[in-house]
Amino acid sequence: MQTMREKWTDERLDDLNKKVDDGFLRVDERFNRVDERFIHLERTMNLWFMTLVTIMLTGFAGLAGLIVSQM
Repeated sequence: MQTMREKWTDERLDDLNKKVDDGFLRVDERFNRVDERFIHLERTMNLWFMTLVTIMLTGFAGLAGLIVSQM
């Protein structure tokens, strides 16, 4: 079992600081990948929404045309 050191030298603190910084860099990279996935998902959802709205408006216009032609 390792014994606990009672003193933190500047070199040990620098090593700890580097390890913490490296860990945060990995977390930042993963968050950037998640952000890219959400941006792609948002674009896909917008495309499908606009397609659905276009189909609905076309259907309503066709229905209105049918009703008017039957009068």
